[in-house]
Amino acid sequence: MENNTSLQQQLLEAGVHFGHLKKKWNPKMLPYIFAEKKGIHIIDLNKTVDHLQEAAAAVKQIAKSGKKIMFVATKKQAKEIVSECAKRVNMPFATERWLGGMLTNFNTVRKSVKKMQSIEKMLADGSAESLTKKERLTLSRDKDKMEKVLGGIAQLGRLPAALFLVDIGHEHIALAEAKRLGITTFGMVDTNCDPNKVDFAIPANDDATKSIAIITNYIVAAIAEGLAERQASKDDDESEEANNENEAKARRLEAEAAAEGGRGGRRGGNASPADANGPKRRVPGNRRPTTGGR
Repeated sequence: MENNTSLQQQLLEAGVHFGHLKKKWNPKMLPYIFAEKKGIHIIDLNKTVDHLQEAAAAVKQIAKSGKKIMFVATKKQAKEIVSECAKRVNMPFATERWLGGMLTNFNTVRKSVKKMQSIEKMLADGSAESLTKKERLTLSRDKDKMEKVLGGIAQLGRLPAALFLVDIGHEHIALAEAKRLGITTFGMVDTNCDPNKVDFAIPANDDATKSIAIITNYIVAAIAEGLAERQASKDDDESEEANNENEAKARRLEAEAAAEGGRGGRRGGNASPADANGPKRRVPGNRRPTTGGR
């Protein structure tokens, strides 16, 4: 409980509770509004804490299963915060602008990413040296342009499992694409948005940098936990595998040793019937004098 209180205190200090003007509100946000003060809606921080913890638990599981969570925030005040947070846990992000079809037309976007990477490679390994200065400059400019928009998703080989959005109203295209593809959505929802549009709505001020930072950092911390648990269980599995391998090896060697011993014993055992057969073979020879006597 203490933990919750301190989290609530941090959210309060970051101004997470400040909503929009009353006239801009979305009636569907009513359950999350605590009061109205000087024409501004105040968000109920108890609800924010509950929803934030619920969202954090869900992203932790997604990260633990090894899937990707994509961060989307093209608002000026959120760009830097979100891109830094996403890089910290090696997750994809879109903070410059949302390219229409970034998810629904993913294969085409991947082609653009590959093109960007091949230009990068050309400029890096010196194969662009054979081009004229103007052509090199054009290539370099193209790469920079692409890097700006596609840099955050360069390592994304397949569609992400979830989207984390700052301001679901502002990122409505990304949200619509995720919905169409059945991708789980998490979002910071202010009093002027419809919380039912996302799977996990976190009622919070989506305009103030401090508010964006505290919520995004909390989500990223949960992702980091999930990744750490995934790594730990991987290590456990590996050491268990190694132990099992060693045990199997030991059993195999034991079995081989036993088989060798058995073979040796059999050899020794085979000798005695041979000896036993010796006198039997000699018996017919002993009969000869008797026949002679007959």
